[in-house]
Amino acid sequence: MTNTAISVQGLGKNYIIGHKKEGDFRHAIGNKLKNIFKPDASEKEVFWALKDIDFEIKHGEAVGIIGRNGAGKSTLLKILSRITDPSTGRFEINGRVSSLLEVGTGFHAELSGRENIYLNGTILGMKRAEIRQKFDEIVDFSGVEKFLDTPVKHYSSGMKVRLAFSVAAHLEPEILIVDEVLAVGDAEFQKKCLGKMDQVSKNEGRTVIFVSHNMGAVQTLCQNGIFLLDGRINFHDTIDKTIQEYLGSVKHATTSNSWIKEKLDTKLPLEIVGVTVFVEGKQPMHKLRVITKLNSNTRHLPAFIAFNIYSIENVPIFQAIPTEKPFINYNKETEIDSEIVLPPLIPGSYTVSVWVGSHYSDTFSWEKERVSFEIDTSPISARTQPHSHKNGYIVPHSKLIT
Repeated sequence: MTNTAISVQGLGKNYIIGHKKEGDFRHAIGNKLKNIFKPDASEKEVFWALKDIDFEIKHGEAVGIIGRNGAGKSTLLKILSRITDPSTGRFEINGRVSSLLEVGTGFHAELSGRENIYLNGTILGMKRAEIRQKFDEIVDFSGVEKFLDTPVKHYSSGMKVRLAFSVAAHLEPEILIVDEVLAVGDAEFQKKCLGKMDQVSKNEGRTVIFVSHNMGAVQTLCQNGIFLLDGRINFHDTIDKTIQEYLGSVKHATTSNSWIKEKLDTKLPLEIVGVTVFVEGKQPMHKLRVITKLNSNTRHLPAFIAFNIYSIENVPIFQAIPTEKPFINYNKETEIDSEIVLPPLIPGSYTVSVWVGSHYSDTFSWEKERVSFEIDTSPISARTQPHSHKNGYIVPHSKLIT
């Protein structure tokens, strides 16, 4: 049997992007009729999500795939999981693959958790007796025993991830592919997942491909790394060297303390269209002032805003949720001025992601890693308590800018 688990040669994936032409209704009908007889190629653009990808992964290797948003990481995993076909090139996989790419991947919403465990095992080619042998271990690891006979459509995102990972990791795949979906789970469960993947790779000799923005987790789990940049392999070496190369590129990226969206998405009921941050004060009393511009198309929309702060390695530092609900000016732009008292931070670069959603956990708009700020002095007193906590969160203050 060959020692190669995955072999990829010249892999590429492109998508056709359509561009709407501006004009009134008459022009739109005219252009539509014209394109029936003579398609206008200028309205379409070919976008390469991946191009000229070549690599080889050995059996028992744990490989981390890293890169900024839009680098092509998820597209690559979807191809390797046979969810989508490549446009160019070829790949060969030697072994049974189990993938966890999105919340609830591979689950039938109408079936119960119990039924979905057997369904996933059957898809992997396992016999019912084999699945039954692993059943108790899967349920115990997932922690969803109480809801095992409830249809999966009633599960929360966290519950789906718990069960999906347990099924993927315990049904003896030769190759385990995991995207950053684990970020949905709580910290304790993430730790359990990383421990299980480490066991699967080092003790059981199985192959693991792991995509994450958490460089600490990637470095702990993986021996080798692939750094994707704009759909191409920018660097491929040991995980330490790959992370070093990635962090070097991040430090020289164009992310700044201000960002404005160029084009609005009129379909979103509430959209983040701009974010600006200012660091005020000195350690250990640094404050982060975040001005968020929102655009609303819907009246009477219950919403709140949250901020995630990450280190330069994309390790989450803390989450801040204002205690006051933001007041939204409907059908026009609103500015929300939020003040976050920062905990003592070591000098370095940090990024801010802004999330706007409803109290029913619906996401209206989420802008990740759009703005950054610098801390250039060390905390001078560990005894100072500059921030208050409420339910585990840093509690900032927000107000409407009129």
